[in-house]
Amino acid sequence: MRENQNSYIELDVREDLRLNKEPFQKIMNAVKSLDHDQAFILHAPFKPFPLFKIMERRGFTYEAEKIGHKHWVVTFRHRGGEGE
Repeated sequence: MRENQNSYIELDVREDLRLNKEPFQKIMNAVKSLDHDQAFILHAPFKPFPLFKIMERRGFTYEAEKIGHKHWVVTFRHRGGEGE
């Protein structure tokens, strides 16, 4: 996990999933550590549809982009963006 206090926290779970390790708790721990104005950037080997509903219920919006074979980047932001 990479962290930049001013803009985002980034987490890559591709290796965890390749090793059949469940990354959900790692993801939720990263989300809990976010400041309201920080984005959460997730790297995954597939588009994580189940996570979208969970994050929406927690007040996040998301943007997903496929950037390569088995490589999706999803950016989650608190609904309303910075300063809310």
